[in-house]
Amino acid sequence: MPKPIRMSRRTWIATWAVLCAAGLAATVQLNASSEPDPEPEKPLSAECAKYIADIEARMAKAKKEGEGDGVLAFSRIRTGSENDCGDELRDHFGGGG
Repeated sequence: MPKPIRMSRRTWIATWAVLCAAGLAATVQLNASSEPDPEPEKPLSAECAKYIADIEARMAKAKKEGEGDGVLAFSRIRTGSENDCGDELRDHFGGGG
């Protein structure tokens, strides 16, 4: 039976450090590659874009008239199952929280 090759303590520590570094690098690489792709931004419908532009115009008019610190309220009566632009409004005006 052949005798096993003897390694010094420094060699064992160096080998252990290299294997740990390789494992950490592989883990970081795998974590980076497994992140989900961001959702593509949905195109804004022409109706919602027009509605947002109307709201911005009303807000600008209110600010110009000195009513910028008040509450500006809008209401729309919608019929059918059309898009109500709620998500688009939240995204545009920063209320998506």
